[in-house]
Amino acid sequence: MRFMILVKATRDSEAGVMPTEELLSAMAGYHEQLTKAGVLLDGNGLQPSAKGWRIKWTGGKKTIVDGPFAETKELVAGYTIIEVKSREEALEWTRRFPNPSFGDGEIEIRQMFELEDFGESATLDRFREMEMGVKK
Repeated sequence: MRFMILVKATRDSEAGVMPTEELLSAMAGYHEQLTKAGVLLDGNGLQPSAKGWRIKWTGGKKTIVDGPFAETKELVAGYTIIEVKSREEALEWTRRFPNPSFGDGEIEIRQMFELEDFGESATLDRFREMEMGVKK
């Protein structure tokens, strides 16, 4: 089972304030534990939304909208992807996640779909050939 840990953005992260050495050290320690346990698949921080864009589809028309985006509470500042045996194991790992902000912080955890969740089809075989959504 793969889970994505989404680190919610804050005013500071959206303003480009870099993490303190103390926070970087805590994050490095946490990710080292994940690595040693063999459950870490990926993880990284994201640049502020001012450096990003969104693509919206409305009535079949595509529009590109440049950042920054107003609703900071809806933005993601970073992520970690883990692969574990159960929801309970994922919950245990996320309980250890360091507070990712300079004060109040929040993470959101979502289970990722696996290709086998969708059944069998020729289209899904195309994804399997690309090794997308396949347990490694």
